[in-house]
Amino acid sequence: MNDRNRQPRRSTRNEGIRNARLKLLALAVLCTLPLWGCLQLWLGKGTFWPALFYGLASPVAFFLYWRDKHSARNGHWRTPESTLHLAELLGGWPGALLAQQAFRHKTRKLSFQIPFWIIVALHQAIWIDYLYLRAVFGSSFVQRFIG
Repeated sequence: MNDRNRQPRRSTRNEGIRNARLKLLALAVLCTLPLWGCLQLWLGKGTFWPALFYGLASPVAFFLYWRDKHSARNGHWRTPESTLHLAELLGGWPGALLAQQAFRHKTRKLSFQIPFWIIVALHQAIWIDYLYLRAVFGSSFVQRFIG
């Protein structure tokens, strides 16, 4: 068999996270506002539900990514992308970001990455609004839910 007819082989070994330190630093930076905001809400107002959302949704998102990657490898039914994005939107984006890197899953699909990063940016904007703008944009939205 000559080289022109040979199909390129995909690596079957698990290479882990590339540039792990840089990616962990990026995750830590991105988690700063949500952590600070959750702490302020908990200590200042006794409200713990945002921390609960992040704490529950991140492991769920991580699991959903793992299951989807496992299903993709084995030819099984896949997790819909809308389900992955819903988990991210509900606070699971940190777990999703970790899973994307740990499993190298959905990292190159631009049509998936754009909504993912919009969700991350939305979370950052919500916390910037709450922490630094005194909830100028979110106050009426929040008032509908708490009161």
